[in-house]
This record gives sequence, C-alpha cells and structure tokens, in this order.
Amino acid sequence: MTRRERQELIDKGELLPLMEAFYTIQGEGYHKGTAAYFARIGGCDVGCHWCDVKESWLAELHPPTEATKIAEDAAQYSNTIVITGGEPLMWDMNPLTSLLKEKGLKTHIETSGAYTLSGHWDWVCLSPKKTKLPTEEVYKVADELKVIVYNKDDFRFAEEQAAHVSEDCILYLQPEWSKRDKMMPQIVDYVMANPRWKVSLQTHKYLNIP
Repeated sequence: MTRRERQELIDKGELLPLMEAFYTIQGEGYHKGTAAYFARIGGCDVGCHWCDVKESWLAELHPPTEATKIAEDAAQYSNTIVITGGEPLMWDMNPLTSLLKEKGLKTHIETSGAYTLSGHWDWVCLSPKKTKLPTEEVYKVADELKVIVYNKDDFRFAEEQAAHVSEDCILYLQPEWSKRDKMMPQIVDYVMANPRWKVSLQTHKYLNIP
C-alpha cells in the first residue's frame, strides 16, 4: 500500500491510529462499574496541560489499524465499546461505528466535542475544554457532561457549559487527579449547594484498574 493510498483510507475512517485497546471496568461517569471494551484513538490538538495520556496526542506514533479489526476484537469481549482518545472526532467515526452496530454493540464515545460529530452513538460523554470549545451539534446530543475541576474557575466554566446542553444531560464534576485532595472538598460543597450536579471520581485509579 502506498502512502497516498493509506492516507486516503485514514481520511475515510477505514484506518484509524489505534493507540491501545483493552477490556476493563468503566471507571468514570454514568456507566462506572460496568464492563466495556475501550479503544483509544491517537491524535489530539486540544492540549490539556494535565492530560494523563499525552502519548496519545501525536497520531503518527500509533499504527493505522483497520476499523474492521477494531470491531472484530471488540465483539469478542463485550457488548459495549467506548471510543476514547486522544480526540476521536478528529477522525471519521462512521465506518467504525457502522461495523460495531452491525455486530450488535452499544457504542459510547468520550470526546471534548471540539470537532464535527461523526458516527452512530448510543452514549455521548462530553468533556469540554477551555482551549477548544465544543460544537453546538455535540452539545445537543450529549448524554453526560463531565467537567474536570483543576481550579476554582472550573466551576464557572462548568455552569457556562451546562447552559448549552439539554435538560436530560447528566452533569458531573470530576477532580483532576493531581488536584483531587485540594479540589474534592470544594466539589462536594458545590454539589451540595447545586444538587443538579453529581460528583464523578476516577474510581479505576483508586482501585488500580487499567
């Protein structure tokens, strides 16, 4: 396959820069505690300074993998797949999610929402970032809004973002891991004062689950 042919398949979403894929327990948000197959797609230019998977940022570091293989591997483990990153919406998710739906899998995505929405999703976890805000389209379809709390200004940002999502969207505040001891008491106080919000924890880190 020539470089040009490979790039054409990447542009179509038939090849995706797969960083890693694994079967585990969902650790965050609404589906925490449930088993799911995770596929982490490389490539992200949102640039969160506290990102705990910075190795996912450069797509060229991760092997272009056939969407058919990702779907086949996922179907062996679970009836739910979580597409995460990096920022998966940098790529066309339609081919992969079509294959996954054909196999009867539930499709979930974790995204900053900064790129055009593609793919067929049963659950959209929107985790917006100040550096590159979500599109209006993603706000409208978000099932859960998960705002990472690094400092006090993130409470203001959280309310700003919550104004864009639907009334049915579940609202979560999650401490940034390195600031959890400092920010968790503030999050607890905020949720008690504003009960439409819920606390989200990275339970997989507490339980030492990948």
